[in-house]
Amino acid sequence: MSNHPSPAGVRSGGRDILHDIVAHKRQELEDMRQRKPSLREALLSSSTGIIAEFKRKSPSKGWINEAGRPDSVPLSYQQNGAAALSILTDAHYFGGCDDFIRTARQSGVTLPILYKNFVIDELQLYQALLCGASAVLLIAACLTMPQCEALMRKAHQLGLEVLLEMHDEHELQYATLGPDLCGINNRHLGSFVTDVETSFRLSDRLRSVCGDAIAANRTVLVSESGISSPETVRQLRAAGFRGFLIGETFMKTPAPGTALRSFINGLSA
Repeated sequence: MSNHPSPAGVRSGGRDILHDIVAHKRQELEDMRQRKPSLREALLSSSTGIIAEFKRKSPSKGWINEAGRPDSVPLSYQQNGAAALSILTDAHYFGGCDDFIRTARQSGVTLPILYKNFVIDELQLYQALLCGASAVLLIAACLTMPQCEALMRKAHQLGLEVLLEMHDEHELQYATLGPDLCGINNRHLGSFVTDVETSFRLSDRLRSVCGDAIAANRTVLVSESGISSPETVRQLRAAGFRGFLIGETFMKTPAPGTALRSFINGLSA
């Protein structure tokens, strides 16, 4: 019997360990590329359309809920009727991080999750993919049309949906790029002044820009920020919106999930 060791990577019996490892790694990558829970489809099938946001801090208000835990609040949103989640991952201004999404997934969250950050580089799309997000936010005010188009194309290649955020008439041209979701931010990103009337004012113009895509359910309209009452959601739905991103209204309470449940109950009151 030979005492010479087997070549590196080869098991006794002729099996190549490296071959097995690479085959398993290919499967892991394929699993990663598999279609994530769809934010667009979740909103289309939801009776409420609420995207509940995990937001601990903001530049204008400071800490909103410093003690908010990513292993409990997002899951409580899911348990209390959210259609989808948004999780802030910007650290400096919003007190977030990518690990919040990983932690939410590990806690049992299966809903679509929006990677909420100021995405300006392709690297951030990979970060969103790796932490378990379903969709990414692209903000028209941060990007030129060519930059936005390139990032949207790459996001789709990675299996990520795109919520494209606009906040004035000039930016509505970005909707022609074909995002999965078109968002109107009621908070001006320069002054941080919030006015829900922004969504109502821009809804007709936005529907004229991407009406065919809306009719075919290729895109849905989302109103973001400043929504604090069920009546506002009812009015926005009548104006054509199917998604409603709400964060501070829930996060400023001791129990965000319970606040969400009360809000949803108010929708049917």
